[in-house]
Amino acid sequence: MALLDSYGGLFRSTARRFSLCLDDAEDALQRKALSYDRQGDRHYDYISAWIKATRGSDVDASLYYLAVMLEGGEDPRFIARRMVIFASEDVGNADPQALVVANAAAAAVDRVGMPECALNLAQAAAYLALAPKSNASTTAIAAAMRHVREHGAKLPPPYLRDAHYPGAKALGRGQGYVYPHDEPDGVSDQELMPPELRGLRFYEPVERGFERTLRERLEWLRKRRGQAG
Repeated sequence: MALLDSYGGLFRSTARRFSLCLDDAEDALQRKALSYDRQGDRHYDYISAWIKATRGSDVDASLYYLAVMLEGGEDPRFIARRMVIFASEDVGNADPQALVVANAAAAAVDRVGMPECALNLAQAAAYLALAPKSNASTTAIAAAMRHVREHGAKLPPPYLRDAHYPGAKALGRGQGYVYPHDEPDGVSDQELMPPELRGLRFYEPVERGFERTLRERLEWLRKRRGQAG
């Protein structure tokens, strides 16, 4: 019993010293100790929160979760990779400049390193949060890949296939291809999908940001190419 009391007293004394040391360290650093595990749940929780806050266009929440990750010792290269993905997945062609900004931030992280690269990441996070959002290209490639998985890959029309090898001409490869630059407006009405997939569509731009302009362009192109409706 005396031995247990002795161990108990030692444990309580150690705990008090640890608490005092933690308080002292926080006072010295003027910051709170963070519960953050780069290999555990916190790692996933905070990057998930950052993505969703940025997708939701809340710039302050985006910067807050970024700050938590940086203060918690998260690898800034991991954050930068997620920003590059986000720029295409959630902003897309609503603001094509977003991918340029995210890539520039990722390059700056490699060149500058912590702590200064926090400035580059903050600039990118603010831009991504405030940018108009579109996942049209994301859903388009997902639909196209799903179609290929379910139906296989259809061959392109012969006039679109490579003609730079011996015997290609005899097989009709490249024969009859209409060069768009020689056509009015730089657009031809030649069918470019595999014959079995004529009229199949994947990409539908949204009415936000620059993608509104792309939508108008796409509608014009479809009419010009005889694909309206």
